[in-house]
Formats: sequence, structure tokens, C-alpha cells
Amino acid sequence: MPHGDHYRAGVLTAVIWGLIQGLTEFLPVSSTAHLVIVPEFLNEIGIAMDPPSLAVSAVLHLGTLVAVVAYYRRDVASVVRFRTNPDGRRVALLVGVGTIPVLIGLPLASLVERLQSSVTSVGWQLMATGLILYIGQLLATGHRRLADFRVLDAILVGMAQALALIPGISRSGVTISAGNARRFEPTEAARFSFLLGIPAIAGAGFSQLFQLEDSGGFSPELVVGMAVAAVSGYLAIAILLRALTRIGLNPFAFYCLVVGLAAVLIF
Repeated sequence: MPHGDHYRAGVLTAVIWGLIQGLTEFLPVSSTAHLVIVPEFLNEIGIAMDPPSLAVSAVLHLGTLVAVVAYYRRDVASVVRFRTNPDGRRVALLVGVGTIPVLIGLPLASLVERLQSSVTSVGWQLMATGLILYIGQLLATGHRRLADFRVLDAILVGMAQALALIPGISRSGVTISAGNARRFEPTEAARFSFLLGIPAIAGAGFSQLFQLEDSGGFSPELVVGMAVAAVSGYLAIAILLRALTRIGLNPFAFYCLVVGLAAVLIF
């Protein structure tokens, strides 16, 4: 393939993965599931595309990290000023406590990652996400806000986040549903979900960043993918927050059930 064509193909691939990562990291449809199912679907229709490498995945995660920090910049700024900002100290405490279950579950990550090699397993987990979203919507009747969050709430939502170590379980989906179960307003449940996700997203990105040295560092294609992930991730957060107030989680639940079932039956 000529150098120009190879470069354009690399940019197109980066754009596609950036869109997938940015949208599915925050919409409750599981980014991991899509990183497994989309390549299989494309290969099925004759378009060869491998899943993103660890290096590419790291950069894309950094793009989504930029998105969530930018969207919730006021909350993040208050945490940065935690020494003089009581609200910032409180949010930092809650996020820290909520992150503990994931840290405890990390030793099991290598075991559950084996499920990612099976499209069928991912499909079943995506259907489980659909069921969780449906139940979460039934429980979306609360009016508590982030100021009402307590340590127990953070622990329970954090335990839900740990379930997302299983490929196909949506991190945002299970944490928002857990917040709904604790009687928080859906948009406030999402707010805490995304703030809670910052350490997890940062960890996923920076833990793999050293792989870039073996891949030639930050290539122009990777920069494009990161930018696309950041922009699409920012838009995904805005779309989800609006959807939560207008249509709820059920459309996402239906989507997960349909796509998960298709993955089980086709692949």
C-alpha cells in the first residue's frame, strides 16, 4: 500500500476507534463490548479491522479522560482546591471510597478478561447490561442530589462499578442504575458516575501508556484518535444527561438487548 494510502487508512481507523471509545465510554452500552463486537461485524461483512492495540487503547482513554474532566471541570476544580474547598474535600472522599471496590477487584481482572476473547460471552454480558438498565429505569424515581451522597452510597455505587470489570457490563450503566436505586436524581447519579469514573479511566489510560514507546510514540493518527475520542466523549455525556431527563435508560436497555442477542446468535 502506498505511504499516502497507508496514512489515510490509519487516520480513518483512528477516527473510527475514537468515535467508538468516546461514545460508548459514557453512553451506557459498554465500550468493551463494542471494541469486541464491531471488529467481528466488520470482518463478517468483509472489512478487515483489528481491535485497537494497548497503545491505541491508552491514547483513546486519555481522550475520554479529557472529555469528562472538561465537562465536569467545576467539580474537578473544587477537588483540586480541596484544602480550602469543603465541597471538594467531600467529593474527593466519596470518589476515593467509591474507587476502593475496583482496586480490590483488580487482581481478578486477568481472569474476567478471558471472557473478552469470546464474542458470545460479551453478548450475554451486554444483554445483562440491558436488563440492569431496565431495572435501573424502574428505580429512577428519586430526588437526592450529589450534596446528599454519603459514604455508604459511594461504597454501593463503587461496588457496582467493580462489576464493569466483566467485559460487556457497562460501567456508566451499572453505576447510574445503582445511583437510581439509592434514590438519586438520574442526572445526579450520572454526575457521580462520571466523577467516579475519572480514576478508572485515567488508570486504564496511563497504565498502558508505556506501550507507546514500542509503537513509535504519539503518531499523528493517534493524536487524531485522541481528539475524536475527546470530542465524541464530551458530546456523549451531554446526550446522556439530556436523555436521562427525557427518555430515560430504556432505549439504551433495548439497544443492549438487541445487540447482545445478535452477537450471541450471529457470532
